[in-house]
Amino acid sequence: MGRGTRVGVPGVGDFDDLVRRYRRELHVYCYRMLGSFDEAEDHVQEVLLRAWRSREGFQGQSSPRTWLYRIATNACLDTLRREARRAVPAPSRTPAGQGPSIAAMPWVQPYPDSLLDEIAAGQPGPEAVAVSRETISLAFLAAIQLMPPRQRAVLILRDVVSFPAAEVAELLGTSVPAVNSALQRARATLRDQWPNGRLDWAPAAEPDAAQRLLLHRFIDAHEQADPQALIALLSHDVRLAISPEVGEWNGEQEVGDALRDGMTALGRWRVLPIMANGQPGAAGYLRRPGESAFFPFVLSVLRLEGGRLAEIAAFEQPSMFPAFGLPAGL
Repeated sequence: MGRGTRVGVPGVGDFDDLVRRYRRELHVYCYRMLGSFDEAEDHVQEVLLRAWRSREGFQGQSSPRTWLYRIATNACLDTLRREARRAVPAPSRTPAGQGPSIAAMPWVQPYPDSLLDEIAAGQPGPEAVAVSRETISLAFLAAIQLMPPRQRAVLILRDVVSFPAAEVAELLGTSVPAVNSALQRARATLRDQWPNGRLDWAPAAEPDAAQRLLLHRFIDAHEQADPQALIALLSHDVRLAISPEVGEWNGEQEVGDALRDGMTALGRWRVLPIMANGQPGAAGYLRRPGESAFFPFVLSVLRLEGGRLAEIAAFEQPSMFPAFGLPAGL
């Protein structure tokens, strides 16, 4: 054994293995905690830096995974304590059973399914549970943003990542009764939003043929500049939310008017299908008057129910297109 080496202290090679194994999972955890893809990336870099600097203090008394989650949790909680901008106003117009809207959460961003698939394909154990489709949906993500940060952490660590209560208590520096109490409050918040449980917020396992056809019709309506064709796809209680802080519209009439007024106002569209947060979606490229090419403009994540569009969550964030592997122009 080399000088200064202790049992349990990760060497360079061991640490590189930890990074390769857990980096994406930690990114998804930070994403759930913070709601932001970009901020999750920054936090994972910080987590790995903290882990490397503190590796001498790792004695192997917990698993490397738990050790990394402790560092990640502390990093996220530090950020959430500092940032009052994440205070979400109580929803006043949210239809029953829909949950809070991303329109009031300008930091929230979508997550590419292709990156989630990296984890599910390579890690079939508890890590795969940590990226289940139900708890990566935008509806779930928006709901947990309403929770106090430590309560949010408890919910994710217990119900998503499946850590035992005693391990979560040790990780957070609290007691098992405190963890159980926080978990009960978090679950009550979800029940208030969705009385019928996970079936209300969870996306389908995979888009079926009917949903793929609906997505194709959504894309075609944009490219053909046909707002009426798009309005024909809407459910009665559809919601349209455009972030960051553009606006929210509820109900077929209100959403239809917004689409009719806005679809062709900016220019012409080309649209590519995507998958984000376990849901089908579309990447919209806009060609403004006088331009010769289509440039990234909006990512739309769709909730499809009963052959209709039940919700459109639109993110006017062109900077996110590279994360989805999308071209810089068309």
